[in-house]
Amino acid sequence: MIRFEQVSKRYPGGIAALAELTFVIESGEMVILSGHSGAGKSTLLRLIPAIERPTQGAVIVNGQNVSALKRAAVPFLRRNLGMIFQDQKLLFDRSAFDNVMLPLAIAGVATRDAGRRVRAALDKVGLLDREKAMPIALSGGEQQRLAIARAVVARPSILIADEPTAHLDDDTARDIAAMFHAFNQVGVTVLVATHHEAPFAPFMTRRIGLSHGRLGP
Repeated sequence: MIRFEQVSKRYPGGIAALAELTFVIESGEMVILSGHSGAGKSTLLRLIPAIERPTQGAVIVNGQNVSALKRAAVPFLRRNLGMIFQDQKLLFDRSAFDNVMLPLAIAGVATRDAGRRVRAALDKVGLLDREKAMPIALSGGEQQRLAIARAVVARPSILIADEPTAHLDDDTARDIAAMFHAFNQVGVTVLVATHHEAPFAPFMTRRIGLSHGRLGP
């Protein structure tokens, strides 16, 4: 569950990215966060894993006020979150397999069990036969699938994604949206920020609109 209580975010110089947001995303929902470029979608997503902290208000994730978490507790919060951001942060000097292995290695999962989980995640996104490929050898759609596999390999309860279908053709975008739906169907809470809702429309529980940092149409 994710709850925002009167959350605002201002940057130096008085720039207001978010203003007085209050909403709840229930466990098991698939919610689309929509809005124009610069509406504050990315900022909102970055507050959930405590990459950024709100200027005021509280962000509650699975019963924890992440706004007030000590730095040492943040890695434990993120173990329950799968995160896919626009820049993907793939490691281009490591294979597809090693990219997906990274979160499990950091969490100290035993090598044998981790290997099975990596291959299962790659299989779910249709990349099992490319496990030895370097990211540079993958298409844009395959790189996005790889980022998704890495996000879900630790079996998170919440999956958040920032424009996961940007720059993809329509067919690939629909495939990516269907993957998110499949994860949601097994109980994962999904929050996707996008300005292109069409691929997700058949699957979403509801949408939250942002306009200039405020809840809107």
